[in-house]
Amino acid sequence: MTTPGIEATRGGVSVATRAAAAFRLAGPLALGLALLALVCVYALTQGAASIPARTAVAFALDRLPWVTLTPDAPATWQRIIVDVRLPRVAAAVIVGAALSGSGAAYQGVFRNPLADPFLLGIASGAALGASLAIVSPLPIDSYGFGWVPASAFLGALATVVLVTILARSGGDVDGVSLILAGVALSSICSAISSFILLTGGQKAQPIFAFIFGGLNTVSWTRVAIALPYVLGGTLVLAVTSRALDVLQLDEEQAEHLGLNVARTKVIVLAAASLMAAAAVAVAGIIGFVGLMVPHAVRLAWGGGFRRLLPLSLIYGAAFLVLVDTFARTTIAPQEVPLGIITAFIGGPAFLVLMRRRRRWVL
Repeated sequence: MTTPGIEATRGGVSVATRAAAAFRLAGPLALGLALLALVCVYALTQGAASIPARTAVAFALDRLPWVTLTPDAPATWQRIIVDVRLPRVAAAVIVGAALSGSGAAYQGVFRNPLADPFLLGIASGAALGASLAIVSPLPIDSYGFGWVPASAFLGALATVVLVTILARSGGDVDGVSLILAGVALSSICSAISSFILLTGGQKAQPIFAFIFGGLNTVSWTRVAIALPYVLGGTLVLAVTSRALDVLQLDEEQAEHLGLNVARTKVIVLAAASLMAAAAVAVAGIIGFVGLMVPHAVRLAWGGGFRRLLPLSLIYGAAFLVLVDTFARTTIAPQEVPLGIITAFIGGPAFLVLMRRRRRWVL
């Protein structure tokens, strides 16, 4: 029998261990939230009209139902903050978190740090859906959200569903088959979109803006419609974070530990794909965010998914807010598409990761 003293000591060690684990997560979380708050405030102050940080924050907080602030500032500043910059910052937070969080989930499912949200053809399917909506006779701005982002969302989801069906063999979804089916469908969707670009004439010109990605057309309506999908996917990933840690073992070992590997993969991929599809529908195609941010978080704080997922969400949001601020201010009044900036950053980063990655795990 164990003496009470030894039991108490063990209990103390257990509590200390749990406290240390919580502290290891709390520090990076607090740092990430502080960074996110700072870049959001900075984004609100930057633009053609330079607005003081205190005034910008006051106008933003005044939108909350339980807060009433009336800063002594021109009414035009209020319209700039509330109607232009604030929805854009909110959209950047949602899109950055969705792409980064889904990227971390994809890397966990495929056990490959080089995986990203567009691995299954999500980007190409969304681009095809948007292209069809742009050249169709449908009014682009109908019903607030617009046919273009709605069609992009449906195109991305349809691609993921079709890839999953093609990869299913004997009731199970094989990881290698998923990637191969995604590559094939991505090529087909890209070919159709290119044909639409070549034959659509002037009407097809807006397709370029969607392909390169950007937040210059966002509105509160788009933010409100996309938010539930991103929140829902985030909750699913939070619940399955422990399963993702188990999934990093050999699949046979994971099964012996009681994890239904096939079902876990389908659930995680569905949630991550839903998040990525919503992000693409709002902002177009913005590559490399889901690759770079989770890998940077993994290098800094380790690869446990109960820590990796929340940190990827927060730092991904901060990263895209900062990139979007740079995109709209560096050569104002012109804007640099977000996809171009993330490609400039992500391309070299991807090559470095490829060089460091000696074994591909699929």
